[in-house]
Amino acid sequence: MKRILHAFQGETLTGRILRSTSWVMVGYGGAQAIRLGSNLILTRILFPEAFGIMALVTMVTVGLMMFSDMGIGPALARSPRGDDPEFLNTAWSLQLIRGVTLWLVTLALAYPFAELYGYEELALYLPVAGLSLVLTGFFPTRMELARRHLQMGRATMLDLASQLLGLTLMVLLALWTRSVFALVVGSVLTNLIKLVVMWYGLPGRRDRFQIEKPALTELVSFGKWIFLGTAFAFVSTQGDKAVLGKLLSLEMLGIYNIGFFLASFPMALGQSVAQDLLIPIYRNRPPAESEENRRKLQRMRFLLTGGISALLLLMAYVGPPLVDFLYDDRYIEAGPIIVIMACGFLPKIIGMSYDQAALAAGDSRRVFFLTGIRSTLQIVLLILGLHWFGLVGGVASFGVAMLLAHPMLIALGLRHNAWDPLHDIVSFALAGLLAAGAIWLHWDALLGISSTPVTG
Repeated sequence: MKRILHAFQGETLTGRILRSTSWVMVGYGGAQAIRLGSNLILTRILFPEAFGIMALVTMVTVGLMMFSDMGIGPALARSPRGDDPEFLNTAWSLQLIRGVTLWLVTLALAYPFAELYGYEELALYLPVAGLSLVLTGFFPTRMELARRHLQMGRATMLDLASQLLGLTLMVLLALWTRSVFALVVGSVLTNLIKLVVMWYGLPGRRDRFQIEKPALTELVSFGKWIFLGTAFAFVSTQGDKAVLGKLLSLEMLGIYNIGFFLASFPMALGQSVAQDLLIPIYRNRPPAESEENRRKLQRMRFLLTGGISALLLLMAYVGPPLVDFLYDDRYIEAGPIIVIMACGFLPKIIGMSYDQAALAAGDSRRVFFLTGIRSTLQIVLLILGLHWFGLVGGVASFGVAMLLAHPMLIALGLRHNAWDPLHDIVSFALAGLLAAGAIWLHWDALLGISSTPVTG
C-alpha cells in the first residue's frame, strides 16, 4: 500500500500520470453520472421525439466543430513551444475566430437543414445551439496546459461543477417549458457556465488576442491534417445520425440516441484517457527509445484496453435489463441497440493507442489518411447494413468497419514502433468470445428490433 501511495506522490512522470489518470476517471465518472441522472429525469418530462430532434441539432453543432478542428489541443500537448505565451495567445486567437465563424455558419445552415429533414423547428433551434460554438472559442488555453503537464485536478472539479449547474438549469427549463427548447438553451447555458468557471477558476496567465507568425505557421502546419481528418471523423461519430435522421422516425431516432448514449459510456472514457494522457506519455517515453519504454507502454496498454473492454462487455450483457429498469416502456428498444453498439466499439478500443503515438510524433498526415479510410468504410457499411439487414445491420456496421480498418492502424503503429502484437491477439480473442456470448444471450431482443421500419 505504501508503494502505491508513494507512486502517486511527487512530480515524477509516473506520479503525474497516475494522478492525471485518476482525475480523468473521476471527471469522466462524475460527468456521466450527471448526464445519466439528467437523462433519466428528462426522458420522464419530455417525449422520445424531443431527443430525436436534439440528436439532429447536436449532429450539426458537433459536426461543425469537427469539420473545423485545427488540432489546437494536441498541438499544445506536443509542441516544444506549448508553454510560450505568444504561442498560446495565437492558439487562443485562432480558436476564438473559429468559434465566431462557426456560429455564422449555423445561421446560414439553419433553414436549408430544416428543409432537408422536414422539421421547421430546426431553423430556430440551430442558431441558438450555435451560440455554444462562440462560447467554446473563448475557453482559456489553461485548460489545455493542465493536460499538457498532467495536472488535471482543479480543471476536472471545475468542469464537473459547471456541468452539474448547467444540467440542473436544463431540467428546470424542461419542467417549465415541456419543450425541446429546454435542451437547446440548456446546452448553451452549460457552456456559458463552464467558460466563466474556467476563466476565473484556473490559475495562470490570461489569454489575449495575438497572432504571431511563427506560431501560426506551426499550428497550421500541424493542424492542417487534423483539420482534414476531423472532417472524416464527423462521419465516424455523427454520420449515423445524419443517415438515420432521414430513414427513421423521430421517435425511433430518439430511442437510438438513448441506446448509443448508454453504450458509449466506456468508449468515451477510453477516448478521454487517450486524448488527455497518451500524447504526453508518448512524448516523454517514446517506444523507439528503449526496451524499458516499450514494456511500460505495453503494461499501460493492457490495463487500459482490459478495463475499458470490461466495461463495454458489461454494458453488452446488462443492456436490455438496464433499460427496462431505468426507463419506461417507450424506450425499451434501446436495450438491444446497447448490445450491438457495445460489442461494435470493442475493436476501436483495442487499437485506440496507436494513432496517439503518431500524433505525439507529429505525424498528423498519416492519422488523417487512417481516419478518412475508416470513416468511409463506416458510412458505406452503415448504408449497406441498413439496406440488407435493417436497423440491426446498420448498428452492427460500426464494429465491422473498425475490424476492417485495424490492419491500417497496425501499419501506423509499426511506423512509430508502437504496435503490440501480443496485446492485439489476446485482446481480440477474449473480446470476441465474450461479445459472442452477449449476442447469444440477447438474441431474442435483437430479433425484436430487426423489424424496425427503415424507410428510403
